[in-house]
Amino acid sequence: MNGSKKYDVVIFGATGFTGKLVVEYALSRYSGSEISWAIAGRSDKKLNDLKEKLKIPEDIGIINVDSNDESSAHNLVNQAKCILTTVGPYQLYGEKIIRACISSGTDYVDLCGEPAWMSKIISEYSNDAKYSGSRIIFSCGFDSIPFDLGVLFLQEEVKSKINKYAKEISSRVRTMDGEFSGGTAASMKATISSLKKNPELLSILINPFALCDGVEGVQQKDDSKVKYDEDLQTWIAPFFMAPINTKNIHRTNKLMNHIYGKDFLYDEMWVQGPGEEGKAAAEYISSINPLGNAPEPGEGPSRDKREKGSYDILFYTKVDNHVFKVSVSGDMDPGYGSTSKMIFESALCLVKESKDLLGGIYTPAASMGFKLMNRLEKNAGLTFKVE
Repeated sequence: MNGSKKYDVVIFGATGFTGKLVVEYALSRYSGSEISWAIAGRSDKKLNDLKEKLKIPEDIGIINVDSNDESSAHNLVNQAKCILTTVGPYQLYGEKIIRACISSGTDYVDLCGEPAWMSKIISEYSNDAKYSGSRIIFSCGFDSIPFDLGVLFLQEEVKSKINKYAKEISSRVRTMDGEFSGGTAASMKATISSLKKNPELLSILINPFALCDGVEGVQQKDDSKVKYDEDLQTWIAPFFMAPINTKNIHRTNKLMNHIYGKDFLYDEMWVQGPGEEGKAAAEYISSINPLGNAPEPGEGPSRDKREKGSYDILFYTKVDNHVFKVSVSGDMDPGYGSTSKMIFESALCLVKESKDLLGGIYTPAASMGFKLMNRLEKNAGLTFKVE
């Protein structure tokens, strides 16, 4: 069904802050290429202003769409092989687009980090997606690509050396220079609002296996408190994105027939340094709201801040007295610069390099794995390294 679509990718939410960054990346990397793409949003005026401001070529289409209107959503998806949406919170603006994508066999990628909504979509629409051939992939930004692919990368390194996978992997964010996304903050606020109306959602939010279709694994390590990492000789603090990343990683394991093992353990924390200074920093980080200074949706850091930003994440494990380490790093701030590149490359990888992938609701690692890893290294400033 995708073969007759006019565009490979349509960027929905192109006039928002993150959407504009995706457009800028597409222009810089794929203008004049064989990739056909378009921009979409709710306001014709804003779309045309963006086209003029960024000097977007005439062959890049403009589509007006209201995601809350069923016919408008269908008009959008009928023109695209893949919808790339930055319009969140997804629990407020995403479901009609997903329904339209599934009914037309259109692929879909987003930046979602809203586990209660993701769980709902997985439960209600997985069978329909399998039937129509639509591939739905959540969390194609900083949450959760570097973490999801980082675990896969380490696991394949372990397998290549000792012919089995690790039963336990620890992730440590060593550096992260950049602001949290205003969209992430808005999604968290929407989740808290949903929780007030439906307190039973708490069971999903605290369950590391909430996206595993009812399959439960073993009790995980507690990564919610400050602790001293004996292996790395440093104090570590809770990492605020661990709850969503952990859920996606366990879903990857489930989707790949539990190749990591049904008793797989994963924990994810933030390195703060050794000694009393490290301990104080870890305690401070754990005591504050990390999204307290996040920009409003539609706002974000300057180009200079985005380009000076970066991140570096270590993944390590011990198996049979062997220590294995890999790292994933990015060359721009995580929440905006790197994320905007990751999601566009995810859409292209899905459309261009994943033709054999059946319909369903996936994670980045379970759907595209090393194909996506290679694209991100080649085009998007990520580095996957064995240490």
